[in-house]
Amino acid sequence: GRPGPGPADQAGIERFTDMLWLEHGLAQNSLAAYRSDLALLARWLRGQGKGLDEAGVAELKGYLAWRSAQAQQKGALRKPFSARSQARFVTVCRRYYGWLVRERLRGDDPSAHLEMPRLGRALPKTLSMGDVDKLLTAPAAEQSLGLRDRAMLELMYASGLRVSELVKLRRDELNLEHGVVRLVGKGGRERMVPMGEPAMEAVKLWLRQGRPEFATAQSGDAVFLSRRGEAMTRQNFWMLIKRHALAAGIPAKLSPHTLRHAFATHLLERGADLRAVQTLLGHADLSTTQIYTHV
Repeated sequence: GRPGPGPADQAGIERFTDMLWLEHGLAQNSLAAYRSDLALLARWLRGQGKGLDEAGVAELKGYLAWRSAQAQQKGALRKPFSARSQARFVTVCRRYYGWLVRERLRGDDPSAHLEMPRLGRALPKTLSMGDVDKLLTAPAAEQSLGLRDRAMLELMYASGLRVSELVKLRRDELNLEHGVVRLVGKGGRERMVPMGEPAMEAVKLWLRQGRPEFATAQSGDAVFLSRRGEAMTRQNFWMLIKRHALAAGIPAKLSPHTLRHAFATHLLERGADLRAVQTLLGHADLSTTQIYTHV
């Protein structure tokens, strides 16, 4: 194996990610991705006899070429070095070397000459409005778990919540009188999202008739509960989406975010403003919304 990043590189990566956390409030997942991208680069550069802060454009391009070659090795159990991964790497480099220049730790930015790869549409296929209707009505409304599933699906489609936001939802974040959800999303950004009449009714029904059946002393304030009375998990929701899609005869390969994606796409198809959709989805950057919606 190659040596890990040297102590100086490691210290630089930590200072940089601390800055990202303090100044931009990036989520832990994003910081971990930045850290691992820079640590891999530092390790490769060390093999070339260079520190992370000394890399020139030739080294950065060399590293990209090496990663692509690694990913193409026959029989290697490696993930392909996709356009999306390359784009993330270029973004990480631009932020890191731009930061070094701002801090006067180096005079030039080698990442300025890196091309951003063209991103294809590797997004979950969006559902038609007809498919969404089929999916939303798939849960059996006469069973308590059916009430829960219906409420979760309706709410995700009506409000564009992230799966993590949906499963962690607490009762104090719901305002059923005014039909809004108050969320703290990535990087501590707060947003208010309307939930619409059908979702509001489905959530009220679940809270009134379904939830009390599963609630235990351990349930706390979680809106959505599993059979055992615990807060739902991403995995629970993923299984539930797959099961209902199968029952509804929806052929598209669904992802846990499919309904969030459909929410954004259908709003834009009906003429909503891209910036309004960005706010509803809780994206920090408009470019994320553009990639996400491909309309």
